[in-house]
Amino acid sequence: MKKIIPVILSGGSGVRLWPLSRKQHPKQYLSLVGDKTMLQETILRLEGLSNLSDPIIICNTDHRFLVADQCRQIKVKNPTILLEPVGRNTAPAIAASAWYSIKELDKDAILLVLSADHMIFDVQAFYKAIDVALKQAKNGKLVTFGVVPTSANIGYGYIKFSKNNIDDAYKVDSFSEKPDKKTAQFYVNQGNYLWNSGMFMFQASVVIDELNVHAPDMVEVVEKSINNSMRDLDFVRLEEGSFKASLNDSIDYVLMEKSNNTVVVPLDAGWSDVGSWSALYDIGEKDNNNNVVQGDVYTEETKNTYISANSHMVAAIGVQDLIIVDTPNAVLISSRDKTHKVKKIVEQLQKQDRKEQLYHRKVYRPWGWYDSIELGVYFQVKKLCINPGARLSLQKHFKRAEHWVVVSGVASITNGDNVFILTRGESTYIPIGVKHSLENKSNTLLEVVEVQSGSYLGEDDIVRYEDDYGRK
Repeated sequence: MKKIIPVILSGGSGVRLWPLSRKQHPKQYLSLVGDKTMLQETILRLEGLSNLSDPIIICNTDHRFLVADQCRQIKVKNPTILLEPVGRNTAPAIAASAWYSIKELDKDAILLVLSADHMIFDVQAFYKAIDVALKQAKNGKLVTFGVVPTSANIGYGYIKFSKNNIDDAYKVDSFSEKPDKKTAQFYVNQGNYLWNSGMFMFQASVVIDELNVHAPDMVEVVEKSINNSMRDLDFVRLEEGSFKASLNDSIDYVLMEKSNNTVVVPLDAGWSDVGSWSALYDIGEKDNNNNVVQGDVYTEETKNTYISANSHMVAAIGVQDLIIVDTPNAVLISSRDKTHKVKKIVEQLQKQDRKEQLYHRKVYRPWGWYDSIELGVYFQVKKLCINPGARLSLQKHFKRAEHWVVVSGVASITNGDNVFILTRGESTYIPIGVKHSLENKSNTLLEVVEVQSGSYLGEDDIVRYEDDYGRK
């Protein structure tokens, strides 16, 4: 029996869910519904399938440690994590996953291509659709999953299908881009249009053969990037020069819209791409006033509102139909029908080079995380949390000194030529230009307050001499 390899596309930036989703920590790595991240939910919901291999996850290089850590948390032991040196949309990402499967894993495998940031609430219905798709994929078809529409939604593309049933699948007639409201309503009324989910199933060899017909240049350069890829810790780095030369387009445009070998499987499983705050409100659990609240929230005469309190207590009085999202360094307040304009706010922040579009105040690193508590002209205060067995790189700074105070745990310190232990309440001062390192050799978390002082406090003022995580 042919194995199924899940291919999880995890390269999106999720700007429409700012300020929770940021470029360096986008929505697929957040716990938006339940206690698992969206990436973790995507992997875990496949557990009931038989003959399933470990997943291929393709992601941005900057997110590699988030992916690896979140896989470890849910005990996925052997994922293949392909690192894109640059974003090139879904066609090159899927081609890279197919080539890697053929060359390194199982040349006869069937790929189940999923997005890392979708929610599916009826898992059994999802399994039934996969069973239908699997039969088609085994017969050499390119299968896409089309979501049965629940409204005339203008946020999705649509798939028109032939009404002739082929073992519960249908031949694709055409793909349509996101329509206006009138056109979307027409599609829904016709009864043979589905939302384009961006999920697929096909044999790895078949998708490469088909891409060779419709986009041979892309297939060639992506194959080169696989052939010249490099193993780096838990990751496979695609070769940058070849991958950069690939076209930047979706698998829909490059292949699915052009091939005569496509079928669609209807999916009616409580699907959502969680593409906006209004969508997150729609799938959230409502209280008696139709509010969705998360965190430390108080309401009075408030209705039909989504409130997410991530760092402060939030109180709302006499409001309705709002989205309120609180984070330590940014707050969003929007009417529910205007959340599609969040992207415009992010674009403004990008033009002004504001860090709020990139980072949360709390920034994750492979050794743990840090939280920038206070920032002044010549000083910055951070809280560092170092995981058991983890170590910061041996490094030095040219423009800042640091003072470390242990709050809890046991710290193994390198400060110049001195190596020593610090426990709770003890501290050390690291002058400008002195090599230093911080390690947690214990099996409990280590918490340290770091006070930086100097003429420049940017993260790029760092020279690494030794690093457990392969960072330059």
